[in-house]
Amino acid sequence: MSLLKDVRVAILATNGFEESELLEPKRALEKEGAETFIISPQDGEIKGWKDGNWSDPVTVNARIDQVSPVDFDALLIPGGVINPDLLRRDIGAIEFVRAFFEEQKPVGAICHGPQLLINAEVTKGRTLTSFESIRKDLENSGAKWVDEEVVVDQGLVTSRSPKDLPAFNKKLVEEFREGKHAGQRA
Repeated sequence: MSLLKDVRVAILATNGFEESELLEPKRALEKEGAETFIISPQDGEIKGWKDGNWSDPVTVNARIDQVSPVDFDALLIPGGVINPDLLRRDIGAIEFVRAFFEEQKPVGAICHGPQLLINAEVTKGRTLTSFESIRKDLENSGAKWVDEEVVVDQGLVTSRSPKDLPAFNKKLVEEFREGKHAGQRA
């Protein structure tokens, strides 16, 4: 039985995503039956980052302005230093993320990915984790930051780094299967 049959997941990314933080959760979700879609501010392909170098490109399924959050059941935000920094400057990306919280849909963000959550103004009062270098940013946005491999707060799943991917992927599947969470809010 596939746990995520009929679950459509938007993976929001642009150039500079951490390769493992996009590809490994994508595979884990698809293994459980989810349909995944790479959504980006640009068409064509985006390049990830692996071991300090650019990695193989990934095909974008749709530009962010061609889709709506209502088309998806859940959202994944991979990290990488460059990816969330570029996305958090894109008003379309910010609005896209915020809509998932307004619709109480589950969201996963790993490593530097929660930077985008700060700009979407969805971190206040939430407990989460991230790569340690953005801890103060998250605390300053009103979040409670904890140093744990995976944290779940009402449908929001966060992790610190690629080493936490096994725990992160497991919780993504669980939370995405549960669907909407009444405590998920913008």
